[in-house]
Amino acid sequence: MGTARDDGYRRLADLAHEMSQHLPDTTATAFDDLIAGAVTHIRAAQYAGVTVVATDGAVTTPASTGDHPRTLDALQQQHRQGPCFDAATDHDSYFIADLHTETRWPRFCSDALSYTPIRAIASYQLFNTHNSVGALNLYAEDPNAFNQHDRDLGYIFAAHAAIVWAAVERGEQFRSALASRDIIGQAKGMIMERYNLGPIQAFELLRRLSQETNTRIADLAQRLVNNEHPDSL
Repeated sequence: MGTARDDGYRRLADLAHEMSQHLPDTTATAFDDLIAGAVTHIRAAQYAGVTVVATDGAVTTPASTGDHPRTLDALQQQHRQGPCFDAATDHDSYFIADLHTETRWPRFCSDALSYTPIRAIASYQLFNTHNSVGALNLYAEDPNAFNQHDRDLGYIFAAHAAIVWAAVERGEQFRSALASRDIIGQAKGMIMERYNLGPIQAFELLRRLSQETNTRIADLAQRLVNNEHPDSL
């Protein structure tokens, strides 16, 4: 007979398998699925959210269950401190058992108590890209809500979710690259027809225009296709 811990890990393994078999189409959908799964499968989590911190320090909440995660992220943006902020930027995980007794991040904790009913927080780094870092955050209204089992599930859930998120992002980048290639191909065809040039000469013309106007080739090609006339460039 399995223990509750074993059952929890089994459910999480099933969820990871399901996530890998049915990847969301966009990162936004991936985030929504991520936090919905976290609240469903982690016993103590009443709310969940994803915090993204850009290289310029801007904090956003691309997905949340309810308003409390967004409020807490706004407070962390204001004070430049907090467990979700640090989980994203410090490549670590942070836990608050009780905001009433927490001594780290004093300005954030004070306002969090004033503006939300949240008392316990568990934050895990989710991803780290060249222009942003992110964290998965779990919230509860009861102090000491997250026991060790909940925390362990959070670690495993965040690891699986990060893998799925990365796969979705790569898919988006691949689709974007394919779309750019198609647009450039259309633009080359228009230039070839209009000026009686070969494919290499047409691409060279696009490349030179790109350098002279300091515009990406894909953007230049899109303008040409939209205006449907090479002279419009």
